[in-house]
Amino acid sequence: QVQLVESGGGLVQTGGSLRLSCAVSGRTFSNYAMGWFRQAPGKEREFVAAVRWKDGITYYADSVKGRFTISKETAKNTVYLQMNSLRPEDTAVYYCAADPKPLSRWAQSHESDYWGQGTQVTVSS
Repeated sequence: QVQLVESGGGLVQTGGSLRLSCAVSGRTFSNYAMGWFRQAPGKEREFVAAVRWKDGITYYADSVKGRFTISKETAKNTVYLQMNSLRPEDTAVYYCAADPKPLSRWAQSHESDYWGQGTQVTVSS
């Protein structure tokens, strides 16, 4: 059984930092990319960042470029999202996802083969 388990969410002040983790169990994703989406109350789910598992190539939404960094640790089968310079508009539930589609399609398609349960990030002003 494949599981994606997120952790690391919480409450932080504007300008602060958080690091989210997504631990994968049940299979390896050598031909997949893994990424993060977020969904704020009353809004659609939106793409945040993705990383290609086989070579570490990354892809970001414009809204987080320069502030967020996605990375992977192969030995731990874990993906991270380092979030710096957080803003109130970053407040959302953040979901980890895994899917084989090309990185360039992650912003257009919000469908993924596997999802985590989500972790809440709240940025206070």
